[in-house]
Parts: sequence; structure tokens; C-alpha cells
Amino acid sequence: MHAAGTPPDIRLVAPALLVGAVAALAMPWPVPAWAALAVLASAVLCVVRVPALRWPALLVAGFGIASAHAAFALDARIPAVPARHDAVLVGRVASLPRTEPRRVVFDFDVEDAGALMPAGRRVRLAWYYDAPAAPPAVRAGERWRFPVRLKAPRGLRNPGGADAERYALADRLSATGYLRGRQARRLGPATGLQAWRERASARIATEVPSASARFVQALALGDTRGLNDRDWRILRADGLTHLIAISGFHVGMVAGAAALLVRLPWWLLPALGRRMPARVAGALSGLLAALAYAAAAGFSIPTVRTVLMIAVVALACAARRALRVWDALALAVVAIIVADPLALLGAGFWLSFAGVAWLAWCLPREQGAALGGLVRAQAVASIGLLPLGVFFFDQASLAGPVANLVAVPLWSLVVAPLAVAGVVLDAFAPSLAVMVWRAGAAAFDLAWPAFERIGESPLALWWIPESAPVAMPLACAGAAWLLLPRGVPGRPLAIALWLPLLWPAAHRPATGEVEVTAIDVGQGLAVLVRTRSHALLYDAGPAAPDGFDAGERAVVPVLRARGVARLDRFVVSHGDNDHAGGVDAVRAEIPVQALAAPEGAGIDGARACRAGTAWTWDGVRFRVLHPPAYFPYLANESSCVLRIETGHGAVLLTGDIGDIIERRLLADAPGHVQTDVVFAAHHGSRHSSDPAFVAATGADHVVFSSGHGNRFRHPAAPVRARWSAAGARAWNTAEHGAVTIRVGTRGVEVAARRDQAPRLWDAARIEARSAGLSYRRD
Repeated sequence: MHAAGTPPDIRLVAPALLVGAVAALAMPWPVPAWAALAVLASAVLCVVRVPALRWPALLVAGFGIASAHAAFALDARIPAVPARHDAVLVGRVASLPRTEPRRVVFDFDVEDAGALMPAGRRVRLAWYYDAPAAPPAVRAGERWRFPVRLKAPRGLRNPGGADAERYALADRLSATGYLRGRQARRLGPATGLQAWRERASARIATEVPSASARFVQALALGDTRGLNDRDWRILRADGLTHLIAISGFHVGMVAGAAALLVRLPWWLLPALGRRMPARVAGALSGLLAALAYAAAAGFSIPTVRTVLMIAVVALACAARRALRVWDALALAVVAIIVADPLALLGAGFWLSFAGVAWLAWCLPREQGAALGGLVRAQAVASIGLLPLGVFFFDQASLAGPVANLVAVPLWSLVVAPLAVAGVVLDAFAPSLAVMVWRAGAAAFDLAWPAFERIGESPLALWWIPESAPVAMPLACAGAAWLLLPRGVPGRPLAIALWLPLLWPAAHRPATGEVEVTAIDVGQGLAVLVRTRSHALLYDAGPAAPDGFDAGERAVVPVLRARGVARLDRFVVSHGDNDHAGGVDAVRAEIPVQALAAPEGAGIDGARACRAGTAWTWDGVRFRVLHPPAYFPYLANESSCVLRIETGHGAVLLTGDIGDIIERRLLADAPGHVQTDVVFAAHHGSRHSSDPAFVAATGADHVVFSSGHGNRFRHPAAPVRARWSAAGARAWNTAEHGAVTIRVGTRGVEVAARRDQAPRLWDAARIEARSAGLSYRRD
């Protein structure tokens, strides 16, 4: 036990704070700021005054620090009710504007927002424009006055899908929104760091004729705006995304080069050592170089983490203290938890620190041949970081270990230094800077064609279904066991600990049972139906002109998270965009055995979806109820209505039919209308859910698939009241996220994603709680 005056071992302080911070961020509800600060103050007092409670107090301190940061970040958001806020903002463009189809997206630091929010908040804005007109001329660092419509950060919630609300919290965004009207007015020219970055990036794009200029921009300035979807797809498949933007490794490389250069005068003039030791001069110079490079990258989170680590080492050198790798790593972890514990919400924190930790633990000091050391380091990184990669991204790059053997030395030791050197030289030797940038692009071109071929191979990327939370720590323990020194008994048995992560239980329905998942696609519809050995997709959500495609962003991730490698049948209810917009994106990623849609819907390659069509999968019966043969295509009214029936209950998918078709179904086949679960037609529009139809279904559950705050006000209040009066429990994807219904031997079971995986940053849950509503499944 440590004495009262003995400082605790930093290598034990860091894990204690880290565990406490993780526990805070894993809470289902945010802790109020006043309570978090009280907990933190009590913990610090215990650490100082009660040595016997030092380690539990450090855990509590980590909890208090992270809870306080989360509370302040959540409190900085604008109110969630009402769903939209109109305001006029004055401020400065705080990021490099990204041009997307029909819009320009950028962060905006608010100086004045009236009564809506105080100055100093950051929002993310979209400026829409009509193609083929040129995008708006907005530049980083400019001051503007914008009339905007804002909302609290809100995202989709699906298995396997990205959590936009988590990213908004990590970025401390107070709101997201878009410009309204044509009254935007520029108040001042582009100035500051972001303006310089944009000018430097534009110069690279202008002076480097090679298509690889976009990669030079990324490695020199962290500007990835030039990379398209195909580039990112190849980088993910090859396991190279960590190298292409400015990463911690690149910052460390620049710092090391600066330290070596500064030590050269000390080697030439030994007398300089009397004023300052060469080791100290090199460390401080490396820190300054790291700060400059991080500034060039816009102080992105990975660069800030690395600068903190380098600062720890530099200050230890300046204080004449020996610092081992583990001590430096622990001090950097402590610094980040104190300064920005919300960084723990991103994959980058875990991948960068875990990578250093694995290498420090597994690799000996003497590596021998450079190639052998590189191979061993890559093997350790591939094995050690695989569990984290699967946990965060639900994928593993089979090509990654090989691709990194080439990319790490080429990109990080040749291309990146040339890109950075060009930025430095551009200040006083522009012609030489251009030559250096072009040399970097040429070096990049040496391997990129090979990476393209590897990345587009079907064997490059392995998608892994969603696993239980315990699977990741088990796999990490397995990796540690597997990487133990040779001669340790039982090392091959470590593979068993990987199985829950790499081959998770599919949780498929039993024979005679069915699982139906309403995917959260915003204002639209997409439903995944699984039986024991088959999968059907009903609709694929919307695709917007601004680039959002629910098929790509929501539907495909759910299919992969559920382990669906192919669709036995794909039913498109009708051709409207909110149902069929994502069809092409799904078909591009997932093989489809059979495609059906109403005649006239305009779905290429689809056969007719016609009443009377029926089939049975694994003891589950499927039957199309509408449209009948020769029914003209009438958009919503031609929607393909599908009944799914088991021996334990039934589900009815109604598309966008209106009350006229509902009454027709009731007249033609009243027995087929009766069901346990019904997907409300047309997202709960007031023109659907006819009272007689609602009563005839006898449903215990009704599902509304709608977007939060949608302009149609779906589901309509009278429709919700009608279903409630009929005794149906309502589920809405806008409020609950993805909704999964299991119909089996235990009857009908319904689970909502926001209930199954509660998060302290969950906007829907916070909104319901603040309104005094009970957020329960019943």
C-alpha cells in the first residue's frame, strides 16, 4: 500500500481512470453536471487524503470526469422540442467545406444566435443548391450571416449502423441544420488556420496533375474531401484507412525527423550542450514540429492524441527524467481522459493506443533485420487489433496484413514526408514544393493500382455479423494469450476465445418461426424478414439527391449485422423513392435471388408482384394480397401487400395503400386481414388506417416507419389514437429505432433498438424523459 505522500504508479492510475471513464460513457442515462462534479470532487479528495481508497477513488474520478464532459456537451445542444428551430447565425466557417451532390457541408462556430444558444457553440450546416448550378462559394475561415433551420443532433439507430448521435457528442456539436432562403451574407474574408489549410490544399490540387493529388492533400493536410466512395471502399478492404489521413504515426514521424535535424548542430558544435543537452533540444523541437503538423491537420483528434503523447515524452526529457514506453503511454491516456474523455467514443483512440501497447508488450527491443521487424510488427498489430476492428466496424480485412507491409513503409516513410516537405517548402520555395509534391504523387502511384485490384477482390473484406458485447473482451484476451512468448502451453487454445466475435450466433428463428425487423431509414420503409434459412427484404428506404442513400447507410449494414449474405427474395412495394430509392445500393452489395414489384413500378429486372402468389419457407407461409392481376399502376394504391403467417401469429406489410384499398382488402379477404402485427400503411398517413380496417385486423402491435420531425407529420395524431383505441401497442422507428418482431412459440415478442442498446447520448430517450414521458416498450 502506498504511503499518503507517495505518488501512485502512473501505469496503474491510467487503467483506473480509463475503466471509470468507460463506465460513465456506457451509462444508459447522462449524469447531471452538478452530480458529476460532486462525484469528481469527492473522488479527488479521497485520492489525496485517504490512501486506502486511492484506487477505487481513481475509478470514481474517471467516472466523474467523463460524466461531467458528457453532461456539458449534451447541455450545449439546442432543445429537442420543438423538432426545428429557425434562427439567424453569425459566425465563422470552422472546417474545410465538403462539396457533396447538391449540397456543401461545413462546421460553423457561432458568434451570435440570438436567444437560441450562446456564443462559442459549434453547429454543422448544409447549404443546398440546384444542379447543374455551381456549388456555393463558401470558404474555410470566412465570417458569414446565415438564416438557418436547426435541430438537435439526431440519427438513425440500427443493428450494424453508424451512430450519428455518438459522433455528434464526440465532436461536441450543438445542432445540425441547413440554410434557408437566399439571405446568406458574407461578413469577412477567410482568415486563420482553416483558411490557410484550404489555400494550401487548393495549391496541391492545381499544381499536381496526377489523380493521386487527392492522396497528397490527405497526407499533407488531412484533407480527404477529394476521396470518393470507391477510394474509401478500397482503403477499407485493404485495411489502409488508418494511413491515408494524417494519423498519429505520421505526427510521430514528423516529430522524430525534427528531433534528428535539430540534434545535428549539437553534433557539429558540442559546446552547445553546455547551454542545453542535445536530447532536450531534440525533444522540444520534436514537440514543436508535432504541434505544427497537427495544426496543418486542423487539430484532428488523432493528431491531438499523438501530440499529447509527444508532449509527455518531451517534458520528461526536459525534466531530465527517464521515461519508459509504458509510462509515456499511461501519461498520454491520463492527459486525454482529463482533457477530452469523449475521445473514447471514437475507434481512433482505442486503435492507436492499443496498437502502441501491443507493440510495446510483444516486440523485443532488438528487432534484427528491418524487414523481419516490420513483418513481426505487422503480425502483432493484425492479431492484436483485429478484435477492436471487428467490434467497431463489423469487418475484417483479409488483405490488410499484406497490404500494410507495402503501404506502411511506402506511404508513411516516402509519400507522407514528401507531402509534408512540400507544404513547408511552399512558404519560401514554391517551385521546389511543386516538384516534391509531384514526386510524392508518383511514389503513391507505384502501389495504388495493385491496392485497387486487391481491394476489389471478393476475398479482401470479411463482413462479420453483430456479436454480443462480451465477445470483444474475450477476443482481446485470446489475442493476448496467442501473442505470449513461444513455449507457453496452450497457446492454440486461445483461438476458442475468438469464436464468439468472429463466428457469432446467428440467432435465426426456429423452423415455423419468423423474425421481422423494421429498419430505421428515416421517412421511408425497409423491412427485413428472416426464417430459419431464408431472408426476404421488403422495400429499401429512400435515396436523396444530396447523397444520402438508406440502402447503403441503413439497410446493407443491417443485413450484414444479421448475417444475411444473400436475399432469397426482394419485394419492392411500389416505385416511390421513400420505398425504392435504396434498391440499387442493396443490389450492388447483396446478391438477390428473386426481385418482385408491381407492374409499372419501374424496377428493372423485377417480376410482377401479384395477388395470389404464395410460397412457404421453413414452415412460414407468405401470401401476396394486393395488387390483383390487371390492376393499373397507381403508385401508392398499387403497393404490394404481403401477409406472413406462422402457427403462432401473423404479420401484415401494407406498403403505402390508402383507405380505399384497405376497405377492398377487408371486403375480399377479411380472414387475411386479421393479424397480430401490422405495419401501418403509408407511415401512418391520415389517408390510411381506415377505422373498419383497423378494427378488423385485431392487431396487438402496430409499427409506424417514419422520420423524426418529418414534414408530413406522420404518423398523424388521429391515426395513432385510432390504433391505440383498438388496443394496438404503437412502435415508431423515429422514436424507437429499428423494431424487431419475433413470432414464435412464445407468441409475439417486440424489441426496440433504442431499448436494447441504450446510450446516454440517445436523443429520443432524452427527449422523452425531458417531456416527462415513460420510455418503455409498453
